[in-house]
Amino acid sequence: MKYVFIGLRIVLALVFLAAGGAKLAGAEMMVGTFQALGLGEWFRYLTGALEVGAAILLWAPGRQLLASAVLLATMVGAVLAHLFILGPSLVPALVLGILCATVAYHYKEQSLFFK
Repeated sequence: MKYVFIGLRIVLALVFLAAGGAKLAGAEMMVGTFQALGLGEWFRYLTGALEVGAAILLWAPGRQLLASAVLLATMVGAVLAHLFILGPSLVPALVLGILCATVAYHYKEQSLFFK
C-alpha cells in the first residue's frame, strides 16, 4: 500500500502544480473561470498559491495531512462553484477531491486528534 500512496501523491502533486501554475501564470481559461465566479483576480492568485504550496507540501515529512486537507478544501470549493455557478464538468474536481480525501485519511495519524 505504501507505493499506492506514493503514486497518489505523485499524481496530486503533478495535477495541482500544473493547475496552480496555470492560475498563477494567468492562463486564459483560468482567468475566464475566475471572472465567471466574480471573486476577482486576488482569489485566482490565492487559489493558485494554495494549490502549488500544498502540492509541494505533499512531499514535506509529516505534512501530508495538512497538504491533502488544503487541496481537499479547494476541491470542495471547485465542486460547489461548478454546481452553483459554472455549470457541468464537476467530475474532475470531484475525482481529485476523492483522491485528496483518500490521502488525508491515510495520513490521519499526523493529526493531533489521532495521537
